[in-house]
Amino acid sequence: MFSRPSAKSTVTSEANERPDYDPELQAIADYVLNYQVASDEALETARYCLMDTLGCGLLALRFPECTKHLGPIVEGTVVPFGARVPGTSLRLDPVKAAWDIGCIIRWLDYNDTWLAAEWGHPSDNLGAILAVADHLSQQRVAQGEAPLVMRDVLNTMVMAHEIQGVLALENSFNRVGLDHVVLVKVASTAVAAKLLGANREQLLSALSHAWVDGQSLRTYRHAPNAGSRKSWAAGDATSRGVRLADIALRGEMGIPSALSAPQWGFYDVLFSHANKDLSLKPEADRRLRFQREFGSYVMENILFKISFPAEFHAQTACEAAVTLHPQVKDRLDEIDKIVLTTHDSAIRIISKTGALANPADRDHCLQYMTAVPLIFGALTAEHYEDSFHAAHPLIDELRDKMVVEENTEYSAAYHDPDKRSIANAVQVFFNDGTSTDHIAVEYPVGHRRRREEGMPLLVEKFERHLATRFAASRCQAITELCRQQTALEALPVHKFMDLWMI
Repeated sequence: MFSRPSAKSTVTSEANERPDYDPELQAIADYVLNYQVASDEALETARYCLMDTLGCGLLALRFPECTKHLGPIVEGTVVPFGARVPGTSLRLDPVKAAWDIGCIIRWLDYNDTWLAAEWGHPSDNLGAILAVADHLSQQRVAQGEAPLVMRDVLNTMVMAHEIQGVLALENSFNRVGLDHVVLVKVASTAVAAKLLGANREQLLSALSHAWVDGQSLRTYRHAPNAGSRKSWAAGDATSRGVRLADIALRGEMGIPSALSAPQWGFYDVLFSHANKDLSLKPEADRRLRFQREFGSYVMENILFKISFPAEFHAQTACEAAVTLHPQVKDRLDEIDKIVLTTHDSAIRIISKTGALANPADRDHCLQYMTAVPLIFGALTAEHYEDSFHAAHPLIDELRDKMVVEENTEYSAAYHDPDKRSIANAVQVFFNDGTSTDHIAVEYPVGHRRRREEGMPLLVEKFERHLATRFAASRCQAITELCRQQTALEALPVHKFMDLWMI
């Protein structure tokens, strides 16, 4: 005889009641569909961001390790109304164009930055935005319709920055080993879907697929595996956003509880310990936290890399080192030790000892990025190359003499929403017991608190980068257009992209 099942027998089926979309997905979708960008400051900053980001892309075209990734998957492919890749003659489908634009933008680690519980570079989303907008603008003109204009690009830049940045404020994906490009994928998916004309259901579907897509690990950003994937990871993510938006526009069903589904959702699988350091109740540990409503806050407060092509947590250390260069340049062989005083995030991300294997390894090493300007009074993209490193063994000698210390006040100010400082200090001690000044820099030139000082320097940076690719007359035409907010906003996107082709 079979025994009767006990009252505590194992559940052998699941309730198949399809839920509504997670509220976090709905908040993003409603923002993208309904928000009207009214902040003049945000739109002006977006214009500067557009200039700076494309300039960084042009500079990257000087490096073969970057350009080897560019072009169609199948050589010779012809794409009707193909999206253009600035600084090249390429015309690609929007998915690959987004990849290529994202790749050149990020290659040199020189575009904008956002620092909070999570880090990232919101202008990475320009890959998806420009690729989709250029393709659609050409297509609309061919069909006798009005093209998209650059105001549409600036609007979606503000939104992409806001989605990525607000999600980063209090949600640390790096704490569970995930790379910040998950936020590029989510933001690019949202704005690409909007540009493509998605309705609310399609936009929610696209966003749900972005979250269940599986996410990149940070392995390639950290010792001992730091490498060049970190230079194309954002291009990969923004391109995936375009692909997922396209899939949703074709009518693909969404996954409503992509975040919250017990056992199978993003929270349970990948994010369950992300907020353990925030002293939340256990039931709140697994959910995204929102410090503020979506608006235009992130674009208005974005950080620009103006002075150095260096990971942002090192920008102020580089500035301090340049300041100290005159005091140490003639005494480099007399140095006993170098004390770097920094904040917790810099220690976690870029403080490293030992051999540095490649340029991507070097531009994520606080000690390397401080040693070079101490010795040479400057830090450029070329200073990370293998040949330069091999020719100057003194760099590693100084690295070995560096002591890294955390200043808890620096760490607190880094996380303070009213400050968001990125402080570093450098002091050099010599064998005879003397020392240099203790140089502390709280805010880099690209910080909102130094906008008045920084924007003319940003334009100079842009002009230098244009000159690496175009003749003087073209450089002048692009610069004059980009200086004029109203004229730029009214220009059709495909006409803007014409200016950037060779």
